[in-house]
Amino acid sequence: MSEIYIAKDKFPGVLGQVMGKCRVYGPVFQGQYHEFAQLNKPEDVDLGYRNTRLSPKALFHPQAEKMFDFSLSKSDPEAGILKEAHKDYSPRVVLGIRPCDARAFQLDDCNFDTASVKDPWWIKRRETTTLVGLACNEPCSTCFCTSVGTGPFDKAGLDVLMVDAGEGFVLQGVTPRGEELLAGISVGEMVSATMAEKAENLKKSAEGSMGKQFDVELIGKNPTLDLFNASFWDEVQFACINCGTCTFVCPTCWCFDIQDEVYKEKGSRMRLWDSCMFPLFTFHGSGHNPRAQKLQRVRQRFMHKLKYYPEKYKGGVACVGCGRCVNQCPVNIDIRHVARLMAAPCICPT
Repeated sequence: MSEIYIAKDKFPGVLGQVMGKCRVYGPVFQGQYHEFAQLNKPEDVDLGYRNTRLSPKALFHPQAEKMFDFSLSKSDPEAGILKEAHKDYSPRVVLGIRPCDARAFQLDDCNFDTASVKDPWWIKRRETTTLVGLACNEPCSTCFCTSVGTGPFDKAGLDVLMVDAGEGFVLQGVTPRGEELLAGISVGEMVSATMAEKAENLKKSAEGSMGKQFDVELIGKNPTLDLFNASFWDEVQFACINCGTCTFVCPTCWCFDIQDEVYKEKGSRMRLWDSCMFPLFTFHGSGHNPRAQKLQRVRQRFMHKLKYYPEKYKGGVACVGCGRCVNQCPVNIDIRHVARLMAAPCICPT
């Protein structure tokens, strides 16, 4: 496992070299927020950001994606035949992604890349993307990654972990793909013992600033039906307005809808993000809706994240503690509070 040090005054040159070989995406300040976007020049990237408004999951699972094109023209012999829309699978680097967001991709793999179901677009993007993570020296007040099995310096899901050590960056190769990327950097210096110690101290400080917000093991020990029937769901759902913000900003929410958009004699089949918070999400063609009530939808969201997912996949909860839903919920519903309720002994209605 190789480590190199790059001074910040040399970093734009290194980034320019990488951009000359492949597409590079990174955090860019746009309007009022930071978003992940393709870099046109090294100066576009802002590695001093705290967190992006939306997670970078759209780089692998776009919010609106054209799947197929088709014709409805009666004169077209191929009318009604779906043709796969063009997509760019050329190599790319995602720079500055937070460890929690990289970990989320591994959790999402359970939906898009399984033994029985394989999403070709997700898989091809994963195969051609190198993830260069940026450790969180100063986690936000809404972050709680240390409570869900990851951390601000976690390497899981990353190819390279980068640590901002003040006047430069410490880069550590994690996978063969990451090692290959570092091997192509000619201006990298050896990491001194002093710099390595500084990086380790930053890690301890960041982890200590969050502590442990709740115990996911206690949630796992509570019987599923007891949690399902618990009395606290009425309190949790009271303020919810079913806006879907929590699901749209969440890096581990993968639900989507498929719709056809037609104009005159041409059409496209689109895949669009959807949300379990929307009343129409479970609406059947028969007119029946198994989750017609707000309480049912709110309960489903938290039960899936913290109970159903870990029981099915045995890989931890479907939450990486990025805190986006906490930060952006318009009615201040806090998943940390809900998790503590789920971890306590269940109080079921009589």
